[in-house]
Amino acid sequence: MGKIYGEGVPVKAAFPGFESSTPRGAQGDEKGLLLYIHVPFCQSRCHYCNFHSQQFDQITFAWYHKLLLQEIALWGKRLKKPRLATIYFGGGTPSLVPLQQMDMIMKGLDKAFTLTSGMEVTLEANPDSAQDVSYFRALISMGFNRLSLGMQSLSDTDLQLMGRPHSAAMTHASYDAARQAGFGNIGLDLIWGLPGQRLKTWIDHLTAVTSMRPEHISSYNLTLEENTVMHKMCGPGGDFPLPTEREQGRMFIYGAEFLEAEGYMHYEVSNFARMGFMSKHNAGYWNGSDYLGLGPSAVSTIGRRRFHNPRYMDEYDAYVRGGFVGDDYEHLTDDDLLKETVMLALRTSKGLNLKDFKERAGYDLVKRQNQLISALHRENLIRISHGYLRLTKNGMLVSNVIIRRLAFDD
Repeated sequence: MGKIYGEGVPVKAAFPGFESSTPRGAQGDEKGLLLYIHVPFCQSRCHYCNFHSQQFDQITFAWYHKLLLQEIALWGKRLKKPRLATIYFGGGTPSLVPLQQMDMIMKGLDKAFTLTSGMEVTLEANPDSAQDVSYFRALISMGFNRLSLGMQSLSDTDLQLMGRPHSAAMTHASYDAARQAGFGNIGLDLIWGLPGQRLKTWIDHLTAVTSMRPEHISSYNLTLEENTVMHKMCGPGGDFPLPTEREQGRMFIYGAEFLEAEGYMHYEVSNFARMGFMSKHNAGYWNGSDYLGLGPSAVSTIGRRRFHNPRYMDEYDAYVRGGFVGDDYEHLTDDDLLKETVMLALRTSKGLNLKDFKERAGYDLVKRQNQLISALHRENLIRISHGYLRLTKNGMLVSNVIIRRLAFDD
C-alpha cells in the first residue's frame, strides 16, 4: 500500500462547510472516511442488474481512468489529505481494471489521502476476470487484503438464467487461486429466491458454499428490478416464476440459522461473517460513517452534505475537469439524519440504541410509537433488550415495511 503519510486531518476541519452539529452516527471523523470507487464496466450486463455499468472497451476505460485519477487528486486537495478508514472498489466489475492501471490508482490514493496502517482494502471480482495466482499476488502487493467474489450461485443452470459470464468451475478456480496467492479474507456473494429454488436446494447450496470456508458470505434475495431481463422472465406472466413468499421466507430463516450453526455471525440482514471478518467498510455505512464515492454515479455523504456524481461519462468528464466535485449537494436536515439512523441501525443485528436516539431526537421512540412497537413485539418481529431495539429474523423478512413505519410514518 505504500508508506503512511503522517496523521492527516479530520475531514470537517479540512472542509468547514461539511461540519454537522448532529453526528451522523458512530463514525467520528477521527477514524477517517470510507472511500468507495465505482468501476462502471462489465463484460456483459447480468439479467437482474440495474446498476450503472457499460461494456468494457479500452478507449472508454482509458477516458475513465484519467478522470478518476484527476478526481482522486481533486478530493485530496479539497479535503487536505484526509485519513481513510477503508477503501472499497465496487462496480461493475473492478477485476477488469488492468494491473498497471490499478497500481496507478492505488499510488494516486496514497498521494492524495492518508492511508491507515492495516486498513481494509476490498476489491469486488468476478470469477471470469480473476483466475490467475499472479493476478491476486499483484493485488496483495498493492495493498488489497479483502476479496469479494461475485459467485452468486454454484449452479450452472442458475448462472445461465442470471446471465452471469462465468461457470461454477470458474468460481472454484478463482477462489483457489486467491487462496494460493495469500488472500486470507474472502467473501462470497450469493443470490437466493431464484426460479425453481426450494428450501432443500438452498440449504444444499449453502452446504457446498460453507465447505469452501470463506470468511464472509453475503446472501441477497433476488429483487426483480424494472427494465431488466429477469423482470420479464420471472415477473407476472413470465416463464420462470419465483418461489412463493412462504417458501422464500423459509429459505431466509432456515438459511440464516444454518449459516449461524456453521459459525457465521448474522450481523446484518444480508451479511454473515466469521468472528473478526465483518466487512468494516459496509459496517461503516450502517453505523452512519461519512463516505466519499468516486467514479461515475457514485454517491457521497459527508456531515450534512450528500452529493451524486454524474452517471454518464461525458457529464462525469465535465464535472471532474471543471473542478465541480462536491459543489452541487443536498443538505441533510436533523429529521433526515434521524430517519437514516433508524433505517440503517435496524438492518444490523445490533439494532438501534434507544438512549442515543432519544438524546438526538428529543423524544422516546418507544413511547411515541408505543402502539406500533407493541404490535410488532406481539408478532415476534422486534425485540427490545439492553437498551437496543432489534429486528428478529422474522422481522428482517419484512424489514422494509417495519423501518418505513418506525422511521418515516409520523
